[in-house]
Amino acid sequence: MGNTLSLVRLALTEFLDNLHTFQTLQARIQGSPGLPLPNPSRSFWCYPPSPIATHVSKLPTHADFVVVGSGITGTSVVRRLLDDASAEGHDVSVVMLEARDACSGASGRNGGHITPPLYHDYISLKRDHGQAVAQKMIKLRLAHLEELRSVAEQEGILAESQWREVDSLDVFYNSNMFEKAKTKIQTYKADLPFDAEHHEVYEAKEAIEKYRLASDTVGCISSSAGAIHPYQFVTGILAKLLSRYPDRFSLCTNTPCTSISSPTGSNPYYTLSTPRGIITTPHVIHATNGWAATLLEKLRGKIIPFRGNMSAQRPGQSLPIPDSNPTSHRSFVFYTRPMGYDYLTQLPTGEYEFMLGGGFAQDGDEGYEAMGNTDDTTYSTRIGTHLSGVLPRYFGENNWGREGVPLEGEWAEGRVKALWSGILGISVDLIPWVGRLPCVISGRSEPPLSSAVKSEKGEGMHVGATPGEWIAAGYSGEGMVHAWLSGKALADMVLGRELEGKLGEWFPDIMRVSEKRWKKAKAENLLEALNDD
Repeated sequence: MGNTLSLVRLALTEFLDNLHTFQTLQARIQGSPGLPLPNPSRSFWCYPPSPIATHVSKLPTHADFVVVGSGITGTSVVRRLLDDASAEGHDVSVVMLEARDACSGASGRNGGHITPPLYHDYISLKRDHGQAVAQKMIKLRLAHLEELRSVAEQEGILAESQWREVDSLDVFYNSNMFEKAKTKIQTYKADLPFDAEHHEVYEAKEAIEKYRLASDTVGCISSSAGAIHPYQFVTGILAKLLSRYPDRFSLCTNTPCTSISSPTGSNPYYTLSTPRGIITTPHVIHATNGWAATLLEKLRGKIIPFRGNMSAQRPGQSLPIPDSNPTSHRSFVFYTRPMGYDYLTQLPTGEYEFMLGGGFAQDGDEGYEAMGNTDDTTYSTRIGTHLSGVLPRYFGENNWGREGVPLEGEWAEGRVKALWSGILGISVDLIPWVGRLPCVISGRSEPPLSSAVKSEKGEGMHVGATPGEWIAAGYSGEGMVHAWLSGKALADMVLGRELEGKLGEWFPDIMRVSEKRWKKAKAENLLEALNDD
């Protein structure tokens, strides 16, 4: 679900021009996102459902760690907690609570891209945080391509996860935008020579011929990136963890956490309430992204829910299909105007479906409607109409050819097989939030040290950091290049293994949660930040 930042820019420009819109939107983003709604729109990724989609472990009365959310972040956290604790001889217990089916949130509803923003925001990152920090952020994003491949290989799910390298193309149909992009890429290459060789600029004629694009293409910029089947990646790992740790990992789908209570004199733990009962724990880990502010009221207006739209479509018959040659696998980002863009990748099997999302620059108030909107049971009909008809325009009618012929009847006939939506989490300072939640943000007191996870290795020894609440969220539409390693870093923090995990070498400190950052982050500052293109 990329393209979120341009959509936010559009939404904020609109509401600043209209007081009524501003007041309505302000009330919405300051309100609770609520719980995920039942019966979400049917994501193409999520069918057929995983065997563990509705897995419901027995809910224990107590666990060493409770993770709320079963997407890519929560899965990363659980895997790191269990594997690292086990390697050190600790039999910790971990419970994952999920409001709906496993991986039914944004992780199972996105675009499947592992395509990091690189030159796109490097200059603003460098200006705001310094060159060293900006480069650390870029390296974290780039690292996700190999990290996700390595994890899939270690878990034996490389084939089903459909991990692949792709030639990623930023395609421009506006000359001014293309010229600005070329200026940015020059600065990026000069400062980051280790990644410079992966970027190539193609002017109009060469871009059109090489990539079979529409005749009004003014140019494109190519880079190395990746793609993956996010749902099969996440559910595949969860299934492996259930098998590997049958007595220590509990996955409780369709078990929403409805509230969290502070420790008391008689109960030195957090108490989490669910429709299936209560559970106590010294550690609560929030991995709910767009829904984070439901249980964390003080994050309302800091991480804003945002509804994005996606589609699965049959390609035209005249377009080439991916084969065993890695260079045949491609993903695209199409830029036609300053506000918004569309993004596309192609599946390597089946009907070689195009997975197309975006549509946020359409006429009307769709940007406004998406802000603070957590209803993923439906999608924007205006955006759906745009996505359904735009692909031949990007590739050219002659290159597109005749419409694809359906191979099976489970999905809709015609070009568009499915349309759906998903809820993203927008960080108002455009940086993810990762780390321990201070009490002023959680709104709850922390359990005493006496409630820390006990170690079997000796009297008075405990496992992990001091008790508390933790979070990894607010990826602003770029979860596939932030979430997994954010979850991994968070697990190291929870386990008190920051030195062992070498976080100082690879994790950007600007992503850490702090009271100072929380006070500074304001929704109205988004517009200024987003006007930096």
